[in-house]
Amino acid sequence: MASGLILSTDNLSPGERAPAWHDWMSKLFRGLDSDLYGDTTFDGHLFSSHAGQVVLTRLEANRHRVMRTPRLARASDTSYLKIVAPWQGCAAVEQAGRQAWVRPGGWAIYDTTGSYEVANPERSQHLIVMLPKEQLTERGLRLDALMGRQVGGASGISRVALETMRTTFLELPSMSEESARGAGDLILELVRLSLQELAGRETATTQMEAFRDRIRQFIGQHLREPDLTIERIAQALNCSKRHLHNAFTDEDDTLAHYILRRRLQACMRDLKNPAGQQRTITDIALSWGFSNTAHFSRVFLAHAGLSPSQFRQAVSHEERPGAPPGR
Repeated sequence: MASGLILSTDNLSPGERAPAWHDWMSKLFRGLDSDLYGDTTFDGHLFSSHAGQVVLTRLEANRHRVMRTPRLARASDTSYLKIVAPWQGCAAVEQAGRQAWVRPGGWAIYDTTGSYEVANPERSQHLIVMLPKEQLTERGLRLDALMGRQVGGASGISRVALETMRTTFLELPSMSEESARGAGDLILELVRLSLQELAGRETATTQMEAFRDRIRQFIGQHLREPDLTIERIAQALNCSKRHLHNAFTDEDDTLAHYILRRRLQACMRDLKNPAGQQRTITDIALSWGFSNTAHFSRVFLAHAGLSPSQFRQAVSHEERPGAPPGR
Protein backbone atom coordinates (compact mmCIF):
# COMPACT_ATOMS: atom_id res chain seq x y z
CA MET A 1 0.00 0.00 0.00
CA ALA A 2 1.38 3.43 -0.95
CA SER A 3 2.27 5.54 2.09
CA GLY A 4 2.01 9.30 2.32
CA LEU A 5 3.11 12.39 4.21
CA ILE A 6 0.45 14.50 5.93
CA LEU A 7 1.15 18.05 7.10
CA SER A 8 -1.47 20.38 8.59
CA THR A 9 -1.52 23.68 10.44
CA ASP A 10 -4.61 22.61 12.41
CA ASN A 11 -2.69 21.74 15.56
CA LEU A 12 -0.39 24.77 15.44
CA SER A 13 -0.93 28.10 17.16
CA PRO A 14 -1.76 31.06 14.89
CA GLY A 15 1.77 32.41 15.29
CA GLU A 16 3.36 29.11 14.28
CA ARG A 17 1.36 28.52 11.11
CA ALA A 18 3.03 30.88 8.63
CA PRO A 19 6.61 29.89 9.60
CA ALA A 20 5.68 26.20 9.40
CA TRP A 21 4.15 26.69 5.95
CA HIS A 22 7.29 28.49 4.75
CA ASP A 23 9.37 25.54 5.92
CA TRP A 24 7.12 22.89 4.40
CA MET A 25 7.16 24.63 1.03
CA SER A 26 10.95 24.73 1.12
CA LYS A 27 11.48 21.13 2.19
CA LEU A 28 8.68 19.29 0.42
CA PHE A 29 9.06 21.11 -2.92
CA ARG A 30 12.87 21.20 -2.97
CA GLY A 31 13.66 24.84 -2.21
CA LEU A 32 10.85 27.38 -2.44
CA ASP A 33 10.34 30.75 -0.83
CA SER A 34 6.78 31.81 -0.06
CA ASP A 35 4.65 34.63 1.30
CA LEU A 36 1.04 35.03 2.38
CA TYR A 37 0.26 38.38 0.69
CA GLY A 38 0.67 39.96 4.11
CA ASP A 39 -2.29 38.06 5.62
CA THR A 40 -2.11 37.56 9.37
CA THR A 41 -4.30 34.43 9.50
CA PHE A 42 -3.56 31.25 7.60
CA ASP A 43 -4.34 27.57 7.45
CA GLY A 44 -2.95 24.98 5.08
CA HIS A 45 -2.92 21.22 4.53
CA LEU A 46 -0.65 18.95 2.48
CA PHE A 47 -0.92 15.26 1.67
CA SER A 48 1.90 13.87 -0.45
CA SER A 49 2.51 10.39 -1.83
CA HIS A 50 4.57 8.61 -4.50
CA ALA A 51 3.57 6.70 -7.62
CA GLY A 52 6.97 5.28 -8.47
CA GLN A 53 9.16 8.24 -9.40
CA VAL A 54 6.18 10.60 -9.62
CA VAL A 55 5.27 12.66 -6.54
CA LEU A 56 1.62 13.69 -6.15
CA THR A 57 0.53 16.23 -3.53
CA ARG A 58 -2.85 17.65 -2.64
CA LEU A 59 -2.42 21.20 -1.36
CA GLU A 60 -5.25 23.12 0.29
CA ALA A 61 -4.55 26.55 1.72
CA ASN A 62 -5.49 30.19 2.02
CA ARG A 63 -4.08 32.57 -0.58
CA HIS A 64 -0.30 32.51 -0.88
CA ARG A 65 2.54 32.69 -3.39
CA VAL A 66 5.62 30.52 -3.88
CA MET A 67 8.80 31.65 -5.62
CA ARG A 68 11.91 29.84 -6.79
CA THR A 69 14.65 32.40 -7.27
CA PRO A 70 17.63 31.83 -9.57
CA ARG A 71 19.76 31.31 -6.44
CA LEU A 72 17.44 28.60 -5.10
CA ALA A 73 17.26 26.96 -8.53
CA ARG A 74 21.06 26.82 -8.78
CA ALA A 75 21.36 25.37 -5.26
CA SER A 76 18.99 22.46 -5.95
CA ASP A 77 20.39 19.03 -6.76
CA THR A 78 17.10 17.68 -8.09
CA SER A 79 15.47 18.15 -11.52
CA TYR A 80 11.71 17.96 -11.79
CA LEU A 81 8.98 19.18 -14.05
CA LYS A 82 6.05 20.35 -11.95
CA ILE A 83 2.34 20.45 -12.74
CA VAL A 84 -0.37 22.41 -10.96
CA ALA A 85 -3.95 21.23 -11.58
CA PRO A 86 -6.57 23.07 -9.49
CA TRP A 87 -9.53 21.27 -7.98
CA GLN A 88 -10.74 24.58 -6.53
CA GLY A 89 -9.55 28.15 -6.95
CA CYS A 90 -6.91 29.21 -9.46
CA ALA A 91 -3.17 29.51 -9.94
CA ALA A 92 -0.96 31.79 -12.04
CA VAL A 93 2.32 30.22 -13.15
CA GLU A 94 5.12 32.50 -14.38
CA GLN A 95 8.35 31.22 -15.93
CA ALA A 96 10.70 32.44 -18.65
CA GLY A 97 8.58 35.53 -19.28
CA ARG A 98 5.44 33.45 -19.80
CA GLN A 99 2.35 33.28 -17.62
CA ALA A 100 -0.40 30.67 -17.48
CA TRP A 101 -3.63 31.08 -15.49
CA VAL A 102 -5.25 27.75 -14.65
CA ARG A 103 -8.59 26.90 -13.07
CA PRO A 104 -10.36 23.58 -12.42
CA GLY A 105 -10.31 21.50 -15.58
CA GLY A 106 -6.86 22.71 -16.69
CA TRP A 107 -3.20 22.15 -15.83
CA ALA A 108 0.02 24.05 -16.32
CA ILE A 109 3.62 22.87 -16.27
CA TYR A 110 6.94 24.43 -15.27
CA ASP A 111 10.58 23.46 -14.70
CA THR A 112 12.07 23.43 -11.18
CA THR A 113 15.61 23.84 -12.55
CA GLY A 114 14.75 27.44 -13.48
CA SER A 115 13.28 30.33 -11.53
CA TYR A 116 9.49 30.63 -11.39
CA GLU A 117 6.57 31.97 -9.38
CA VAL A 118 3.15 30.49 -8.69
CA ALA A 119 0.49 32.85 -7.32
CA ASN A 120 -2.59 31.49 -5.58
CA PRO A 121 -4.66 34.67 -5.08
CA GLU A 122 -7.61 32.92 -3.42
CA ARG A 123 -8.17 29.93 -1.20
CA SER A 124 -7.41 26.93 -3.37
CA GLN A 125 -7.13 23.18 -3.51
CA HIS A 126 -4.57 21.99 -6.05
CA LEU A 127 -3.07 18.74 -7.20
CA ILE A 128 0.70 19.23 -7.53
CA VAL A 129 2.54 16.61 -9.60
CA MET A 130 6.34 16.36 -9.76
CA LEU A 131 7.89 14.38 -12.63
CA PRO A 132 11.59 13.49 -12.96
CA LYS A 133 12.79 15.75 -15.76
CA GLU A 134 15.23 13.27 -17.26
CA GLN A 135 12.39 10.84 -17.95
CA LEU A 136 10.93 13.34 -20.44
CA THR A 137 14.05 14.97 -21.87
CA GLU A 138 15.58 11.62 -22.80
CA ARG A 139 12.62 11.01 -25.13
CA GLY A 140 13.58 13.86 -27.43
CA LEU A 141 11.20 16.57 -26.20
CA ARG A 142 12.44 20.17 -26.40
CA LEU A 143 10.98 21.49 -23.18
CA ASP A 144 12.09 25.13 -22.92
CA ALA A 145 9.33 26.58 -25.09
CA LEU A 146 6.66 24.51 -23.31
CA MET A 147 7.33 25.61 -19.73
CA GLY A 148 5.13 28.22 -18.04
CA ARG A 149 2.21 27.26 -20.25
CA GLN A 150 -1.26 25.88 -19.75
CA VAL A 151 -1.11 22.50 -21.43
CA GLY A 152 -4.86 21.93 -21.46
CA GLY A 153 -7.17 19.51 -19.71
CA ALA A 154 -10.49 20.32 -21.36
CA SER A 155 -10.21 17.77 -24.17
CA GLY A 156 -7.92 15.32 -25.93
CA ILE A 157 -4.84 13.67 -24.48
CA SER A 158 -4.30 16.47 -21.93
CA ARG A 159 -7.70 15.68 -20.43
CA VAL A 160 -6.82 11.99 -20.25
CA ALA A 161 -3.59 12.96 -18.50
CA LEU A 162 -5.43 15.21 -16.03
CA GLU A 163 -8.02 12.56 -15.14
CA THR A 164 -5.29 9.94 -14.73
CA MET A 165 -3.30 12.19 -12.38
CA ARG A 166 -6.38 12.93 -10.28
CA THR A 167 -7.58 9.31 -10.15
CA THR A 168 -4.10 8.00 -9.34
CA PHE A 169 -3.76 10.37 -6.42
CA LEU A 170 -7.16 9.41 -5.02
CA GLU A 171 -6.55 5.67 -5.40
CA LEU A 172 -2.93 5.55 -4.21
CA PRO A 173 -3.83 4.57 -0.62
CA SER A 174 -5.31 1.30 -1.90
CA MET A 175 -2.57 0.52 -4.45
CA SER A 176 0.35 -1.84 -4.04
CA GLU A 177 3.80 -0.35 -4.63
CA GLU A 178 4.03 -2.20 -7.94
CA SER A 179 0.69 -0.82 -9.10
CA ALA A 180 1.67 2.68 -7.96
CA ARG A 181 4.88 2.47 -10.02
CA GLY A 182 2.86 1.43 -13.06
CA ALA A 183 0.46 4.33 -12.54
CA GLY A 184 3.41 6.73 -12.28
CA ASP A 185 4.85 5.41 -15.54
CA LEU A 186 1.46 5.91 -17.20
CA ILE A 187 1.31 9.53 -15.97
CA LEU A 188 4.78 10.17 -17.42
CA GLU A 189 3.73 8.81 -20.79
CA LEU A 190 0.47 10.79 -20.89
CA VAL A 191 2.26 14.01 -19.93
CA ARG A 192 4.86 13.32 -22.65
CA LEU A 193 2.11 12.88 -25.23
CA SER A 194 0.36 16.05 -24.03
CA LEU A 195 3.57 18.08 -24.34
CA GLN A 196 4.32 16.55 -27.71
CA GLU A 197 0.88 17.61 -28.92
CA LEU A 198 1.39 21.11 -27.51
CA ALA A 199 4.78 21.40 -29.22
CA GLY A 200 3.34 20.41 -32.60
CA ARG A 201 0.19 22.48 -32.45
CA GLU A 202 0.27 25.34 -34.99
CA THR A 203 -3.00 27.17 -34.43
CA ALA A 204 -4.26 30.67 -33.81
CA THR A 205 -4.24 29.82 -30.11
CA THR A 206 -0.53 29.07 -29.97
CA GLN A 207 0.23 32.09 -32.16
CA MET A 208 -1.61 34.27 -29.63
CA GLU A 209 0.35 32.60 -26.80
CA ALA A 210 3.57 33.46 -28.61
CA PHE A 211 2.41 37.07 -28.98
CA ARG A 212 1.62 37.24 -25.25
CA ASP A 213 5.12 35.91 -24.60
CA ARG A 214 6.58 38.79 -26.62
CA ILE A 215 4.47 41.29 -24.68
CA ARG A 216 5.52 39.88 -21.31
CA GLN A 217 9.16 39.74 -22.35
CA PHE A 218 9.09 43.41 -23.35
CA ILE A 219 7.38 44.33 -20.07
CA GLY A 220 9.97 42.40 -18.08
CA GLN A 221 12.81 44.21 -19.84
CA HIS A 222 11.31 47.67 -19.21
CA LEU A 223 9.44 47.17 -15.93
CA ARG A 224 11.57 49.70 -14.04
CA GLU A 225 10.77 52.50 -16.49
CA PRO A 226 7.93 54.87 -15.43
CA ASP A 227 6.96 55.53 -19.07
CA LEU A 228 6.10 51.88 -19.72
CA THR A 229 2.61 52.39 -21.17
CA ILE A 230 0.23 50.52 -23.44
CA GLU A 231 1.04 53.04 -26.18
CA ARG A 232 4.77 52.44 -25.86
CA ILE A 233 4.37 48.65 -25.94
CA ALA A 234 2.18 48.87 -29.04
CA GLN A 235 4.74 51.08 -30.78
CA ALA A 236 7.63 48.78 -29.83
CA LEU A 237 5.83 45.65 -31.04
CA ASN A 238 4.44 47.39 -34.13
CA CYS A 239 0.80 46.64 -33.39
CA SER A 240 -2.34 48.45 -32.30
CA LYS A 241 -3.38 48.96 -28.68
CA ARG A 242 -6.53 47.03 -29.49
CA HIS A 243 -4.44 44.04 -30.55
CA LEU A 244 -2.53 44.21 -27.25
CA HIS A 245 -5.75 44.25 -25.22
CA ASN A 246 -7.20 41.41 -27.32
CA ALA A 247 -4.17 39.26 -26.47
CA PHE A 248 -5.23 39.36 -22.81
CA THR A 249 -8.96 38.86 -23.39
CA ASP A 250 -8.90 35.24 -22.18
CA GLU A 251 -6.55 35.97 -19.28
CA ASP A 252 -7.56 36.74 -15.69
CA ASP A 253 -5.32 39.84 -15.86
CA THR A 254 -5.82 42.87 -18.05
CA LEU A 255 -2.58 44.12 -19.56
CA ALA A 256 -2.50 47.17 -17.28
CA HIS A 257 -3.11 45.03 -14.19
CA TYR A 258 -0.42 42.60 -15.30
CA ILE A 259 2.15 45.42 -15.39
CA LEU A 260 0.98 46.70 -12.00
CA ARG A 261 1.13 43.24 -10.43
CA ARG A 262 4.63 42.57 -11.78
CA ARG A 263 5.83 45.86 -10.27
CA LEU A 264 4.19 45.13 -6.92
CA GLN A 265 5.72 41.65 -6.80
CA ALA A 266 9.14 43.12 -7.53
CA CYS A 267 8.69 45.65 -4.71
CA MET A 268 7.63 42.85 -2.35
CA ARG A 269 10.79 40.91 -3.18
CA ASP A 270 12.96 43.96 -2.50
CA LEU A 271 11.16 44.69 0.77
CA LYS A 272 11.82 41.09 1.88
CA ASN A 273 15.49 41.16 0.89
CA PRO A 274 17.64 41.46 4.07
CA ALA A 275 20.44 43.01 1.99
CA GLY A 276 18.18 45.96 1.13
CA GLN A 277 16.96 46.93 4.59
CA GLN A 278 18.74 50.28 4.40
CA ARG A 279 16.81 51.29 1.29
CA THR A 280 13.74 53.43 1.83
CA ILE A 281 10.32 52.29 0.70
CA THR A 282 10.14 55.32 -1.59
CA ASP A 283 13.44 54.35 -3.23
CA ILE A 284 12.19 50.81 -3.87
CA ALA A 285 8.89 52.03 -5.30
CA LEU A 286 10.59 54.53 -7.62
CA SER A 287 13.12 51.92 -8.77
CA TRP A 288 10.24 49.78 -10.09
CA GLY A 289 8.50 52.45 -12.12
CA PHE A 290 6.11 53.97 -9.59
CA SER A 291 6.17 57.75 -9.77
CA ASN A 292 3.53 58.54 -7.12
CA THR A 293 4.21 57.21 -3.62
CA ALA A 294 0.61 57.75 -2.42
CA HIS A 295 -0.67 55.69 -5.35
CA PHE A 296 1.98 53.03 -4.63
CA SER A 297 0.88 52.76 -1.00
CA ARG A 298 -2.79 52.38 -2.00
CA VAL A 299 -2.23 49.67 -4.60
CA PHE A 300 0.28 47.85 -2.39
CA LEU A 301 -2.25 47.72 0.46
CA ALA A 302 -4.92 46.39 -1.91
CA HIS A 303 -2.54 43.72 -3.24
CA ALA A 304 -0.76 42.60 -0.08
CA GLY A 305 -3.29 43.38 2.64
CA LEU A 306 -0.68 45.46 4.50
CA SER A 307 0.95 48.82 3.92
CA PRO A 308 4.54 48.65 2.58
CA SER A 309 5.98 49.50 6.01
CA GLN A 310 3.77 46.92 7.74
CA PHE A 311 4.77 44.31 5.15
CA ARG A 312 8.48 45.01 5.66
CA GLN A 313 8.06 44.81 9.44
CA ALA A 314 6.06 41.56 9.22
CA VAL A 315 8.53 39.72 7.02
CA SER A 316 11.50 40.90 9.09
CA HIS A 317 10.02 39.13 12.14
CA GLU A 318 9.26 35.82 10.42
CA GLU A 319 10.91 32.82 11.97
CA ARG A 320 11.97 29.77 10.02
CA PRO A 321 11.75 26.59 12.07
CA GLY A 322 13.34 23.20 11.33
CA ALA A 323 12.35 20.56 8.84
CA PRO A 324 8.94 18.92 8.79
CA PRO A 325 8.49 15.34 9.95
CA GLY A 326 10.17 12.81 7.68
CA ARG A 327 8.14 10.79 5.28
